[in-house]
Amino acid sequence: MFTLKLISRDSVDGSLAKAERYRLLNEPNEAESICRDILEIDAANREARVSLILALTDQIQQDNRAFSSAMNAISGLEGAYDRAYYSGIAWERRAKACHGAKGRSGDVYEWLVKALRLFEEAERLRTSGNDDSILRWNACVRFLDRHKELQPKAEEAREPILSE
Repeated sequence: MFTLKLISRDSVDGSLAKAERYRLLNEPNEAESICRDILEIDAANREARVSLILALTDQIQQDNRAFSSAMNAISGLEGAYDRAYYSGIAWERRAKACHGAKGRSGDVYEWLVKALRLFEEAERLRTSGNDDSILRWNACVRFLDRHKELQPKAEEAREPILSE
C-alpha cells in the first residue's frame, strides 16, 4: 500500500494558492487534498482550515459525507465568529445543494433558517468593517424570496390516545 508524504513548511504559501486555484477551477477534491496536506504539518493554519471547509462545502451536492466533514473541520476553528460564520456557510450550501430534491422543501427551508441564525450570531461577533455575515444573510433572504415554495415543515397532526 502507498503512504502519504509530508509537504515541507516552506511550501505552505504556494500550496494555499494552489488550493484556491483548484476551488476556482471547480476541483474541490484537489483543493481538499492540498488543505489536508497543509493541516498535517500545521494543524493551526486558519487559511488551510477555511479553504478545507469551503472545498468540502463545494462537494455537498456530490458527496453526502461532505457536510458532516465540513462541520467537523469547523469545530477546529478557534474563534467564535469563524465557527458561526462558516457553520452558516455550510448550512446555506447544504440547503441550496438540496433545493429542488423531491420532498426536501421543508428541509431546505429549515436549513436556510439555521444558516440565518448563524449569520446573525456571526454579525454580533464580527469586527468593525466585516460585513461578510450580512452579505450571506441577504443572499439567503433573497433566495427564500425567489423560492416562495420553500416553507417550514408542516407539523404532523397527532392522533389522540384513547384510554380504555
